[in-house]
Amino acid sequence: MKKVEKEQMLEECAVQNVEERSISAVQVPSAQSAQSSNAQNSQERSVHAQEQPAHVPGVEVKNLHVSFGQNHVVNNVSFRVMSGDFVGLLGPNGAGKTTLFRTIMGLQKSCAGEVLFHTEHDKHYRTRYVGYVPQRHDVAWDFPISVLDVVLMGRIRHIGYGRRARIEDYRAALTALERTGMLSFKDRVIGELSGGQRQRVLVARALAGQPHILLLDEPFTGLDMPSQELLTDLFHKLTDEGESIIMSSHDIVGSIQSCSRILLFNGSIVGDDVPSALTAAQWAQTFNIREDSSLIRLITKDMNHA
Repeated sequence: MKKVEKEQMLEECAVQNVEERSISAVQVPSAQSAQSSNAQNSQERSVHAQEQPAHVPGVEVKNLHVSFGQNHVVNNVSFRVMSGDFVGLLGPNGAGKTTLFRTIMGLQKSCAGEVLFHTEHDKHYRTRYVGYVPQRHDVAWDFPISVLDVVLMGRIRHIGYGRRARIEDYRAALTALERTGMLSFKDRVIGELSGGQRQRVLVARALAGQPHILLLDEPFTGLDMPSQELLTDLFHKLTDEGESIIMSSHDIVGSIQSCSRILLFNGSIVGDDVPSALTAAQWAQTFNIREDSSLIRLITKDMNHA
């Protein structure tokens, strides 16, 4: 898209946002209209609740096997993630966490098993409503493109290939940048950003697609503590809104404190429960360490204080 067209689109989007705020600030509904509006909103919420049950499966993995030649990477993996769940996927390097994510996304073929989504009647559900934040080193950062354009790439599945972004696409991208604290960087070239800022842009790109299920592959890598706190709060807000999140991480203590559930994974599922219910034996088996190791003592101590 030409620079002039983009600026016109952003200006129109900004004007609409100002108008919406002005209208909401000036218009004061009468008691009768307020009651009517409340009744209508209540009815809409009731209908929406019937369409989207409060705690439904976001994604279900059943007996999944993935191999590369003779190397069995994912072995008979089964689990279910419900809407509103914040699940931590923990395991050592090379355990197959990224391969599992890619299989859920449909980017990697499985040898056996299946991945099921709640709204299976929508054949485009996987491509439209599953968001993915890759590890930062998987992205080419030297391409001369702005932060906003990178985030707009998250709207491709809604825009369609070869088509121009619409006002709603720009609005979704700007909202995603705002939620990740990167709105003021929208016109910067992506290669000029720090590692932590780039990571937040990747999260914004995934959010711009307005996913129902979000897969996060080491999202806190290279982030300072304020950025980690900002994103953790954002992830909790998303799950409160009904989104399902699966996050792989090397930060064991942070995951225990942040996630409602932990999947211990080392090619297969070793443990699947709330953090406090996981045993020292399960942690030791996952990370191939002794049960009396200092790491196990640290994990156990943190869970006792959680």
